[in-house]
Amino acid sequence: MDRLRLGINVDHVATIRNARGGAVPDPVRAALAAEAAGADGITAHLREDRRHIRDADMAAIREAISIPLNFEMAATEEMARIALEVRPHAVCLVPERREERTTEGGLEVAGDRDRLTAYIAPLTQMGARVSLFVAADPEQIAAAAQVGAAVVELHTGSYCDAVAEGRDDDAARECARLAEGAQIAAKHGLEVHAGHGITYDSVAPIAAMPEVVELNIGHFLIGEAVFRGLDGAMAEMRRLMDAARA
Repeated sequence: MDRLRLGINVDHVATIRNARGGAVPDPVRAALAAEAAGADGITAHLREDRRHIRDADMAAIREAISIPLNFEMAATEEMARIALEVRPHAVCLVPERREERTTEGGLEVAGDRDRLTAYIAPLTQMGARVSLFVAADPEQIAAAAQVGAAVVELHTGSYCDAVAEGRDDDAARECARLAEGAQIAAKHGLEVHAGHGITYDSVAPIAAMPEVVELNIGHFLIGEAVFRGLDGAMAEMRRLMDAARA
């Protein structure tokens, strides 16, 4: 199998900065450190409430790095305007609710086909690869292909939670759903990514799925960086990914 790409999400470097105010730690510096340590891309989520990443961060990261920037965002007109200004390599559309701590569940694509088709078109014309963050649900995956997405990112949260909580049977069921979803997406001609909640303990089965070409990991690796440094945290994840891939 081809080498699996690793994208690093720097949102929670900005979370730490915003907890105290000021300019440190700088998510741009984190993005550059991740690039230097071998990341294949940088992900940042500009939320409506700007709880971590801010508008200026997106522009600064885009300007600073030489690897692809994946701009995570809700499918709103405000975010479309900003994305068209920043011109990232990729745009990942995610569901977003102000009251959630982190993204919960996948995007509702099947029930919003017409709007998403129109929404995605100018982003694609601008040159961005549009990804939809979806559950491993055949209907949602098929709809993602129909509305013009190039990529789906499968929501791995339920699987990762089951692993973390020692619910082995649930983890096995969720992993099987993800494997089936990856196969369905590939049959629809979609590139397959995966992310949300991935840790050292949960990465191997996802990394071993041949259809998956990229993992996007943030919170866990930023947390591990406190103890290992970002390069050390990424090196261990890279080792586990490569071992599973082999």
